[in-house]
Parts: sequence; C-alpha cells; structure tokens
Amino acid sequence: MVARRWCRVAESVLGAIQAVREDISLPALAAQLAVRTLVYGGLFVTIDRYFRRGVPWSRYLLAGLLGTVGLASLVYEPVTWLAQHDLSSLDWSAPFLISAVLRTIHLSTLLAALTLTFHPETNRWFHP
Repeated sequence: MVARRWCRVAESVLGAIQAVREDISLPALAAQLAVRTLVYGGLFVTIDRYFRRGVPWSRYLLAGLLGTVGLASLVYEPVTWLAQHDLSSLDWSAPFLISAVLRTIHLSTLLAALTLTFHPETNRWFHP
C-alpha cells in the first residue's frame, strides 16, 4: 500500500510539472489537483478507519473503486496513445522514463493488492 501511495503522489507531481510545461491553465491544473487530493484523501480515510480494522464492506469498496477506476486510469492514457501512434515515435526523455517506471510500479502494486485482498488467507481478517 505504501508503494502505491508514493507512486500516486509522484505521478501527480510529475503530471503537474508536465501540465505546466504544456501551458495548461493554472485554474484547470488546480481543479485537477483538488479532485486528486479529495479522492486520495477519501481512500486514505477508508483504508485507515475501515480496511485496516477488517471491516468487510471496505474490501469490496476499495477493490471496486481501485480495481476499476484506478486500473482504467492507469491504462487509458498508454492505450490511447498506442492506438494513435507506433512504438517508433516514443520519446525516450527522462520525464517519459520516470513516468513509465512509476506507472509500471503503480500498476504492479495495484494488481498485487487486488489479488491479496481476496486471497483465502485474507478472509480471516475481514470478519462479519
């Protein structure tokens, strides 16, 4: 969970830096960061108050949200880009490589967390 949290923060910072470079308006950037902060804050509260204590519904809520919205948000941009370009037009710059590494770690930890959330050994933690 810690690795995923830090990846989300690092991806947000990197995205904000790239948005400033691309001359995205500051109000639009502030709105996007505010939404991310609210979503991440809500996830943190749910994880801290309910998931860590083994409340059963929290497992399904987090898996549903992170497993659908989170997964979609991680793969949408690369898949969309690949649909419009070919691999020969990749920009191998430092920001691209950092972003690719962060996204790969984030995606890997998300899939591992989803798998472990429903592992048979985990069922004992989430008591009704």
